[in-house]
Amino acid sequence: MRLDEPSWWYGDGDDVRRRILSPLGRLYGWAAERRYYRRRPYRSRLPVICVGNFTAGGTGKTPLSIAIARMLLDRGERPVFLTRGYGGRTRGPAWVEDGPGGAKIYGDEPLLLAAMAPTLVARDRRAGVITIEADRRPHTVVIMDDGLQNPAITKDLAIALVDGRRGIGNGEVIPAGPLRAPFDFQMGLADVVVVRDPPTDEDPDSVYTVLRHGFLGPVMVARVEASGDTSWVAQRPLLAFAGIANPRRFYRLIEKLGGRLTDTLSFPDHHPFTPADAAKLMGAARATGAQLVTTEKDYARLKGDAALAALADSTRTVAIEMRIAGSDAGRLASLIDAAMKGTSRRQRPPAP
Repeated sequence: MRLDEPSWWYGDGDDVRRRILSPLGRLYGWAAERRYYRRRPYRSRLPVICVGNFTAGGTGKTPLSIAIARMLLDRGERPVFLTRGYGGRTRGPAWVEDGPGGAKIYGDEPLLLAAMAPTLVARDRRAGVITIEADRRPHTVVIMDDGLQNPAITKDLAIALVDGRRGIGNGEVIPAGPLRAPFDFQMGLADVVVVRDPPTDEDPDSVYTVLRHGFLGPVMVARVEASGDTSWVAQRPLLAFAGIANPRRFYRLIEKLGGRLTDTLSFPDHHPFTPADAAKLMGAARATGAQLVTTEKDYARLKGDAALAALADSTRTVAIEMRIAGSDAGRLASLIDAAMKGTSRRQRPPAP
C-alpha cells in the first residue's frame, strides 16, 4: 500500500469517507471524460503503443513498457519511450541522459527506461511526440509510459495494466477511490488488459475473473519475477527499504527468494531520499548486521547524488522483469505486430 494514498481506498466494506467524497469523485470523473472528448488528438506518423492503468499509483507500467520494448527490439524495431517523468524537475521535451542528479532532473523511472532505449520526458505529450518525430535517429515506434486517459495522442495499441491483488479498489473515482476516471469509460479506452500476478485459484470475485467476463477485448496475465543473480539474497540478513507504490510487494519478493528480513522501511512513492534517511538506514543496518537492499527504481534516486553516495555504496538491488504468461505472450506479440503495420489504428470512442 502506498504511504501517500488512503488505506480505505482498498479496504473491505463501506467507509464514511468514501460516502462523503463520492460526489467529488463523480465530478472529477465527469471532468476527466469531458477533457478527453473535447480535445482533438494528434496522430503521429509513428505507431504509438500506450501502457497505462486505471488507478492512481503504480501497477508496474515501467517493467511492462520495458518488456514490450524488448519484444520490439527482438523484431528489429527501434523503440523510443515517451514519459511524463513524474518526480523530475524538467517539463521537457528533454532527452534523458544518465549523469549526476539525473533522477532529480528527469525522475527515477525515465532512467530505468533509458537503460533500454532512447527516452524523452515531456509533460506535454503532443510536443513530446513531435520532438521524437523530428529527431534524426531512426525511431520506428513510440512506447508511451502512462497516459491511457491522456487525449493528446492517438494510440495504435492501448494496454491497461491492473494489479491482480489490489484490483480497482473500492471502485470509486479520486478522491473517493483510486480510479482515475469512471471504470466503464476507462475500459473503453483500452484495447487489451494485462493483469499482473492474479491469484492462482479460480476466485469468482477476483479482478481477473471479473475482467474476463466484462471486458470485450483480450485479458492477459503477466508475472513479475526477479532477474539476474539472486543467490546472494539468502546468504545474510537483509534490511529492505522502498519508496514505491506498493512496498510490500517488494518485500514479499525478497522473502520468496529466501531472504531473511530483519526489518523493512517504507517511504512514499518517488520519495526523494535525504542524508537523514541515509543515516537512519545505514545505522539500522549496522545495528543488526544486515545488508541493505532496495529496488532498482529507488536506487536510481541514490546513484549520482553525492550526499547519498555512502548509502548507494552500501545498498544492493534486486532487479525485476515482467513476463507475459504462457500463450498470452504470442497474443500480445500479434497485437503489437498489428499496431506496427497500422492495421489497428484506433478511433476515438464515441462521446456518450
